[in-house]
Amino acid sequence: MMGSAKAHYDGIKAFSETDQTEDLRAISVPTLVLHGEDDQIVPIADSAHKSIELLKNGTLKTYPGFSHGMLTVNADVLNADLLAFVRG
Repeated sequence: MMGSAKAHYDGIKAFSETDQTEDLRAISVPTLVLHGEDDQIVPIADSAHKSIELLKNGTLKTYPGFSHGMLTVNADVLNADLLAFVRG
């Protein structure tokens, strides 16, 4: 929310027009993908589900009712899950 309109536009443009398929296929370390099931900005089917298919060693954890802002709004839940993943 602190960036300029142009910065936000350029970021969305880059994300939506860049094919990251080969980058995801190249990642071999354990990777945790977190996604809110109520994300209205980045739909789960178009992002997390596709990413997890491409990652060699990926784990998908979804959160019913969590939105796009879950990293801020639900930090307590996500931080605990991140720590458990790292320790695992």
